[in-house]
Amino acid sequence: MTDTSPPADASERAFFGRRRGKRLRGLQEQRLSDLLPRLRVAPPADGRPLDPATLFPGLAQGPSEVWLEIGFGGGEHLAAQAAAHPEIGIIGAEPFVNGVAKLLRAVDERALRNVRIRDEDVSPLLAALPDASLARVYLLYPDPWPKRRQRKRRFVSDESLAEIARVLRPGGLFRFASDIDDYVGWTLVRTARCPHLRWTARTAADWTQPYPGWPGTRYEAKAIAAGRRPTYLEFARVAPG
Repeated sequence: MTDTSPPADASERAFFGRRRGKRLRGLQEQRLSDLLPRLRVAPPADGRPLDPATLFPGLAQGPSEVWLEIGFGGGEHLAAQAAAHPEIGIIGAEPFVNGVAKLLRAVDERALRNVRIRDEDVSPLLAALPDASLARVYLLYPDPWPKRRQRKRRFVSDESLAEIARVLRPGGLFRFASDIDDYVGWTLVRTARCPHLRWTARTAADWTQPYPGWPGTRYEAKAIAAGRRPTYLEFARVAPG
């Protein structure tokens, strides 16, 4: 669970937490040096827009659509979605090296050809994506930065939601899950201010039940074991006009 916040003022807001955890083992280090460079996504140096559909040469017909997961943690959700939807290209953004190593293991062992990785702050990548270029954006169990003085480090902000709405195609989905009620409320307030995103919930069950095909995550399991109830929010990109 990491936060790759795109702050308006980088001098005042840290983008994310620690970059490394436990020391990596030999095979993990090998994947970082050999496999990650082949999967790494970076914004074009010359400032041109980045067409995400061109990032998946292993898909002969090209991806049917492209999804982005921001802060994929250990990669359980991303790997499960990639395996279940081999025709869809999925970009994962995660600056925590140990989390990247876990996803690389899944990509390697399950031969996932439809995964690409941004192992730095996600905000330059979002800025480089063209309008209406993604079908889904996931933000699952982001770091809540619970202390009042830390809340400026939360990923969800008016600015980040505007960027997410911009890169989503009409009808595209932004999915946010958290077990922290305060962050859920924070997100609902800010999405309500975003004219391009519409909350899709019709009944209370719509935000207390996981999304269709939800594989779960290790962090979610820990939260439930600790007695915290997850909330699953979904917002659709409103069509222009």
